[in-house]
Amino acid sequence: MGQVTVRVNGYTHTIGCKDGEEQHVRDLVASIDAKVGLIRQMGGQFSEARMLLHVALLLADELGDLKIDMMRRENGEPPPVPAPTADPRLAERLARIAERIEGIATSLERP
Repeated sequence: MGQVTVRVNGYTHTIGCKDGEEQHVRDLVASIDAKVGLIRQMGGQFSEARMLLHVALLLADELGDLKIDMMRRENGEPPPVPAPTADPRLAERLARIAERIEGIATSLERP
């Protein structure tokens, strides 16, 4: 059984994995840490749990988009036109996602 020690948001974690999958785990963690960086750039102070909730929602949103794209392709629809590398709506979309996350977090904090 392999193990990988990784850092996310400045915290060190040891992750177990199958032998030979260590680099894959490192790549996944790099993706997660990149999302943490995005959220931190938006400002605001978040607990570790809330930060990781935001990351999970961003990744779930991306996964949902990919599933929609796959379903469209399976149905014979043309692939969507790739977004420009600098999407001016990205900040607005992230702000809307952050607002939804804050609403969820607030409801979870209520007794």
